[in-house]
Amino acid sequence: MRPTTNSTPAPSISAPDSTPRRSLRSRRTVRRRFIAAGAVLAVGLVAGTGFAVQNAFEADARAQATAQLTKATGLSADSLGVYSSIAAAKVKAQAEDTITLANATLEKADGKVDASALAASVASLSDYETIPTDDVADLTKETKAAAAKTAADTTAFEQAQAAAAAKAAAEAAQALAAANTPDGARATARSLASSMYGWGDDQFQCLDSLWAKESGWSYTAYNDSSGATGIPQSLPGSKMASAGADWATNAATQIKWGLGYIAGSYGSPCSAWSHSQSVNWY
Repeated sequence: MRPTTNSTPAPSISAPDSTPRRSLRSRRTVRRRFIAAGAVLAVGLVAGTGFAVQNAFEADARAQATAQLTKATGLSADSLGVYSSIAAAKVKAQAEDTITLANATLEKADGKVDASALAASVASLSDYETIPTDDVADLTKETKAAAAKTAADTTAFEQAQAAAAAKAAAEAAQALAAANTPDGARATARSLASSMYGWGDDQFQCLDSLWAKESGWSYTAYNDSSGATGIPQSLPGSKMASAGADWATNAATQIKWGLGYIAGSYGSPCSAWSHSQSVNWY
C-alpha cells in the first residue's frame, strides 16, 4: 500500500530574521560603552571633586579672612587689596633700609667682633624682592635684631679698646713723669750710657757731675743769657729735635742727644767734665 500522505502541509522553516539579533548586539554595545563612559566620568568626578573641594576650601578661607578684615576695618574687598599692596611695598622698603643699616654695621664691626650671624641674615634678606611678604617681614625683624647685637658688641669692643688706650696713656704719663725727675733722669742716663756707649760707673760719675753743674738734671732748665736748654744745656734747644720730636718734654730724649754730643765732641763724659772744669763750659 502506498503510505498515506498528510494533506496538511508542513510548516516551512525559514532563516531567522537577522534584524532583531543585530539590534540586540547594538544595544549591548551601546550599553557597554555607556557603562565604560560612566566609569570614566565617575573617576573624573571623584578626582575633580577632590580638587574642587580643596579649591573651594581655600577660596572659602580667603573669603572668610577678607570678610573679617572688611568687618574689622570697614573697608571693601577692593580697598583691602589696595592696602595689602601698600603694606607689601612698605615691608620691602623696610627690608631695603634694614640691609643698608646692616651693611654699615658690618663695615664698622669688621676685624673687631664676630658678625657672621648678621652677615647670614643680610644674605637671606637680600632676596626680599622674590620671597613672600610675610617671610620678608620675619627676616627683616631677625636682621634688625642681629644688627643691634653686632652694633652693641662693636661698641663694647671700642669702649674696651679706648679704656685700654687711656690706661696705657696714663701709665706712660706716670712713667714719663717719674723719668723726668732728676733721679729718674740719672737712672735713664746711667742705663743709656752703658747700653749705647759701653760707659761704666766711672764715666757715669763724671757725667753726673757735669750735668748737675749744667742743669741740676732738670729737663726744664733754661739759661736766660745764652738760651741753653734742658739737661745737657743744648744751644739752641731745638738741636735736640734730632733725637726726638718730644725733646722739650722728655728727659730721655734730651739725654740721648747729650750723650751723642759728648761722644762726638769729647769721646767720653770724663773728658767733657775735664774740659768744663778748665773753661767752665763744654
